[in-house]
Amino acid sequence: MVSVVRHRKVNIVVLEQNEQLASHCAAGDIGIISDDAGWWVKFVGEDGQVDCYGDPYPSYNEALWAAKAAAEFGV
Repeated sequence: MVSVVRHRKVNIVVLEQNEQLASHCAAGDIGIISDDAGWWVKFVGEDGQVDCYGDPYPSYNEALWAAKAAAEFGV
């Protein structure tokens, strides 16, 4: 189930493993999704392009903190 955390006018969309980023995120959103490697923070651009931090975070809380920090700087 998707959940949304709003921080500094940025939607941080938390997705389940089987959910697709493109189905739930719009331009300017930050997506958080987990897999076997950890928690990934992904940024959705104007044309639907996705950028991502190079390494996953070991926990949801660390990924959320990183996403909120990115929102502070106006991704």
